[in-house]
Amino acid sequence: MARIIIKYYGLLALFFLLFFEGLLFKGSPFIGRWFYLFAWWPYIFFVDWLVHRKTGNSLIINRTKEFLWLIPWSTFLWLIFEWFNLYLKNWHYINIIPSLPLRWLGYFLSFGTVLPGLFETYELLWAYGVFSQEHTKPLSSAQRLYPWLTLLGILSLLLPVTYPRYFFPLVWGSFVFLLEPINHALRGPSLLREWEGGSRRKFYLLLTSGLICGFLWEFWNFWATSKWIYTVPFVGQIKLFEMPILGFLGFPPFAVECYVMVSFLAFFRGGKTWERGSPKGRPLGPWALLLIILLHLSFDLFMFHQIDTHTVWSFLPQ
Repeated sequence: MARIIIKYYGLLALFFLLFFEGLLFKGSPFIGRWFYLFAWWPYIFFVDWLVHRKTGNSLIINRTKEFLWLIPWSTFLWLIFEWFNLYLKNWHYINIIPSLPLRWLGYFLSFGTVLPGLFETYELLWAYGVFSQEHTKPLSSAQRLYPWLTLLGILSLLLPVTYPRYFFPLVWGSFVFLLEPINHALRGPSLLREWEGGSRRKFYLLLTSGLICGFLWEFWNFWATSKWIYTVPFVGQIKLFEMPILGFLGFPPFAVECYVMVSFLAFFRGGKTWERGSPKGRPLGPWALLLIILLHLSFDLFMFHQIDTHTVWSFLPQ
């Protein structure tokens, strides 16, 4: 039975994706309200299946614990950007589910697709050899970049909050500058170390994954009932779907940013990450695990309330 599931789960996911899209275009109110989930979870499983068929190793099948680990951290990390949006006010949600328990569960499951979607897309590109011939001149010394990257990271965090109208784009990359020197110094997963080895393939794959997922985010969002819209200054007139066309430039660095943030978290797990071939790491102690759970619950619930209060513009009727 397990072999049959492994052999065909991607085809089943693709069927559900097309089935739900068909129901959406037929005007199903239920599918329209929950379409983000009905699109992204089948996509994640379908792409994972393609990776497994190509390489024999995939995130869901072979690294199941890491896949499950990504989901709550995906919600947590995305909520950091939701916190920034309380100042930026670049996007808002409309036609949102009125029931608070269902709505907050929807927030968790929806935001929980961000990292799996990006990293599964990355693995698909890697599996099919995209940028496999990429070589570059090795970076001679990453340490000399530490002060400049750290300074850029600090400015990229402070300026959007202080002057959001003019510096809002800096959010989409700020943690790359801030955390990448730390990842490199602690000998964790590091794009700078890849560059020192004469390769920027991972960097390019992440950029491409961000662009692909960005297109899918906006494409599927456009047709949904419960969705987001943008109120971006200066560039909001010319749009592709709901997104101002220049806004698509933010998705590639956002994917790099997500990778760097997750790589930073790996330091607390002995270097263990979602990537194949990563160190075994070390399990978290019970007190550390309890602290992380409390941190997640506190921040998640706080931000869900902030989204309801400040970012949601309209709720559907009861």
